[in-house]
Amino acid sequence: MRRRSVLAHSLALTLAATTLGCKGELPRKGPAPRRDVTIFAAASLRESFTELSHTLEHTHPDAHVVLSFAGSQTLRAQIEQGAPADVFASADDKHMTALEKAQRVRAPRVFVNNELVIVVPRSKAGVLRTLADLPNAASIVVGAPEVPVGNYTGQMLEKARQGLGADFRARVEARVVSREPDVRQILAKVSLGEADAGIVYRTDALTAADQVAAISIPSEYNLVAHYPIAVTANPAAPDLAQAFVELVASAEGARVLKRHGFTPVGEKAASP
Repeated sequence: MRRRSVLAHSLALTLAATTLGCKGELPRKGPAPRRDVTIFAAASLRESFTELSHTLEHTHPDAHVVLSFAGSQTLRAQIEQGAPADVFASADDKHMTALEKAQRVRAPRVFVNNELVIVVPRSKAGVLRTLADLPNAASIVVGAPEVPVGNYTGQMLEKARQGLGADFRARVEARVVSREPDVRQILAKVSLGEADAGIVYRTDALTAADQVAAISIPSEYNLVAHYPIAVTANPAAPDLAQAFVELVASAEGARVLKRHGFTPVGEKAASP
């Protein structure tokens, strides 16, 4: 009986000490919960923004960047319908301006420029050499008119009529077999040999340089594509959204974008 009593007493003391110890300990700090910051960006920004998203996550350990790439017109429509985006980066002013007027984005600013090039499959690089040769392509893929790259293409073809003939645009459009919803789908069709030529951004041509050859468009006919970026009106993570915009507009952002073929604001575009 005495032994059982001693054991019971010892167990009671142990439990009491454990309880007191637990109450007296400070709670351990674990890693801060990660917060999503959702970036809607034009399809042509895929490689550069993916790289910059890693930079943001490195400098802001609580950040988890969610990237959504598509045609700017598609992303604009999604934001208008209430999609939960924190940042929007467009391939033109048109769609950003529409959202700004609707008070769905705040203080947009142009952060980089781009330009059009013609791409052809490597196997047909010797057949088409200049913009003037474009009507000789059996099949051409371009962007739909509401897509920034398609809008720029239409303007470029209209300007080219001044030097390449009044019927130049009509001759090119007679060869158009598809109008795509974003620039990467144009590039994919040319890369796969499903079209003899396409009109994309210079940056997109660089991403598939092993599959397509780029043909420059004379500056007198080409368009400068302005890319604006803005925080949306009601971001879920306003501090992270602003941090991403600041990163994109920083010297580090400019270096990343330039490495992927974009032209910093104020600089002249290099030949493809």
